[in-house]
Amino acid sequence: MQILHVVDSLESGGLERVVTDLAIEQHRRGHGVVVYSLLETQGLLPELQAAGVEVVVGGKKRMADLPVLRGLRRLVRERAIEVVHAHNFVPNYYVAAALRFMLHPKAPTQVCTCHDMGLRLSNDRLRRLFLWSLRYTRGVAMVGQQVHDRFVNQGWVDPRLAMTVLNGVPLDRFAWSPARHLEARRRLGLRAEDQVVGTVGRLVGLKNQRLLIEVLPALLQRHPALKLVLVGWGELEDTLRAQAHALGVADRVLLTGARTDVADLTPAFDVFALPSQTEGISIALLEACATRLPIVATAVGGNPEIIHDGQTGLLIPSDDALALQTALDTLLSDPAMALRLAQNANAWVQAHASLDSLTATYQQFYLDAMARDR
Repeated sequence: MQILHVVDSLESGGLERVVTDLAIEQHRRGHGVVVYSLLETQGLLPELQAAGVEVVVGGKKRMADLPVLRGLRRLVRERAIEVVHAHNFVPNYYVAAALRFMLHPKAPTQVCTCHDMGLRLSNDRLRRLFLWSLRYTRGVAMVGQQVHDRFVNQGWVDPRLAMTVLNGVPLDRFAWSPARHLEARRRLGLRAEDQVVGTVGRLVGLKNQRLLIEVLPALLQRHPALKLVLVGWGELEDTLRAQAHALGVADRVLLTGARTDVADLTPAFDVFALPSQTEGISIALLEACATRLPIVATAVGGNPEIIHDGQTGLLIPSDDALALQTALDTLLSDPAMALRLAQNANAWVQAHASLDSLTATYQQFYLDAMARDR
């Protein structure tokens, strides 16, 4: 099958990580795969190219960029694309606009994945363009039950075309071992005796890393060897550094910046924390499960679809510093409980959210959508 993935960009994020892993796995299975980025990008582009996946960059400069539309249409023709898989809202209406003028040869089947709750669709123009594009979309996958329910209940997506998917991660890449644990600590400059709470994500307000720094002084009173590792980059990096300095814990907080070796860093953690104010089906959370880490996460968005409180991790309310502090203290103080939750989380992700299962799910999704096009 000839597959074209269309994304806004390949800058590092959960959506981009899923598309990259999916495209590489589809290529490995013998499909012809191309990834088209509307915007100028680097990010995960070198990883795709190193795996043999062709990447084309459109260089979008304005809201309605005709050269990008023409380039997308030309790529579909030249590569004899059979399925165009758009990821989120702008890519879907760009695909719809590009394909509307493909009368000969027959236009490929268009499908879309909605990766989040669609908060950007509060923009009236974007919402109208996306809803227009859904007229030409033969299948809509929504990541997580909450996303599915929102889009269907709003009347945006025809339930006959809707499917719920979970994200998937390459389990082998994140597997925990004593050797990987020691190597991860070496990479981060951590000692074997340190207790480490870590998180992965963009340094932006909704990810709420400031709450982890806020509770660090109290946790240090009970766990004097504690370190906090924030893996990621973003607009709040300087703000978070200033917060750590103001609280007197700057020497206990490590901000790694942007990293391409996340899978080789997370085995260093003793506890994974996700204090976000909102989430879809978090890739970072699935990766933590695959790394067999005990997890504390907020009960927002898709997190409760992954973390079942007291079984595969601990769930806490959003923006509750005391609840975060208590949950982290519990796992740091009770290694047996932490190991039990980590093992359960690992078993869950192997059963429900592997890259293998996601690739197979999307293969059937494509076939169903192509059948509707006949």
